[in-house]
Order: sequence, then C-alpha cells, then structure tokens
Amino acid sequence: MAFFKNLFGVGGNKTPEVEAVTYKGFRITPTPIAEGNTFRISATVEKEIDGEMRSHTLIRADTLQGLEAAQEASVSKAKQVIDEQGDRIFR
Repeated sequence: MAFFKNLFGVGGNKTPEVEAVTYKGFRITPTPIAEGNTFRISATVEKEIDGEMRSHTLIRADTLQGLEAAQEASVSKAKQVIDEQGDRIFR
C-alpha cells in the first residue's frame, strides 16, 4: 500500500505545488505544511542578488483550516516580511 501512496502522492504531509508570486523583485512560493486537518503557514522566498539565487524558508506558528486560505496567508505573511526586512531576510 505504501508503494501506491508514494507513487501517486497520496497521504503524507505534502501539499500540491502552486505558482510563485513575484513581489518587489522577490519570488514567493507558498508551501503550507499539512498538520492533520490544518495547514501551517509556510513559504519559500527567493531573489537573485549579485548573480546568486538566495532562498529563505518562512515558517510560522499560525495554522488554518483550508489549504487555499493557508496559501493566501503564506503569501501575505511573506510580503509582510519582505516589507519589513527586504534583502536582510537572507542574512
């Protein structure tokens, strides 16, 4: 049975990938983490700086009931962090 779960992506804590959002030169990919019946806010924030692609994984304690709501909240939280920290997010 585990073979089919791995083959078809059934079960586990993985969520389907969504398209990235560009914001102020940053690329935000929402990656909510499934935890039982809720999803933890999470996103990957990327930006090319001096020819090097930098990446930061943003994970928050907040959880939401629906996947779509968690994806939207993940993007919103990433935008807030970008506004507050800018390129310092990668330090």
